[in-house]
Amino acid sequence: MRAARWLVIALVLAGTGAAAATQQEVEESLTCQCGCGLTVHSCDHLQCGSGEPMKKEIAGRLAAGEDKETILAAFRQRYGEKVLSSPTFQGFNWLAWITPFAAVLAGTLGVSLVIRRWTRTGSPGGPAVAPPAPDDLRRRLARELDELERET
Repeated sequence: MRAARWLVIALVLAGTGAAAATQQEVEESLTCQCGCGLTVHSCDHLQCGSGEPMKKEIAGRLAAGEDKETILAAFRQRYGEKVLSSPTFQGFNWLAWITPFAAVLAGTLGVSLVIRRWTRTGSPGGPAVAPPAPDDLRRRLARELDELERET
């Protein structure tokens, strides 16, 4: 019974990866080339000279039976890597994926070190020096005031 359950789960998971991509999924994977910085699906320019033809081409390619990866490869061949809405996991693009996590990790480490230093209970050099007694401070103040009066 247990083996049958795992087999059903494996088949369901295998089937979800093979599902055909929708037009919206492909449009969200591509950046509009009109300069708006949005995806093809999100471009809000009326009669966009870049987004509208791209949407029509995507619809035609999906109707012809092409899968998402083939369509993205064709657009990447035509426009270059900049047309993809997220960087690929190849070559120098790994840096785009790793840098934000490395920055957060470095910041967390830095903040924890600063907090640790602030919360130390004792100084590493030994016992702290006791503050001077009030009488010593009064004598020092009187001496410095006398010196100041002699100078003027």
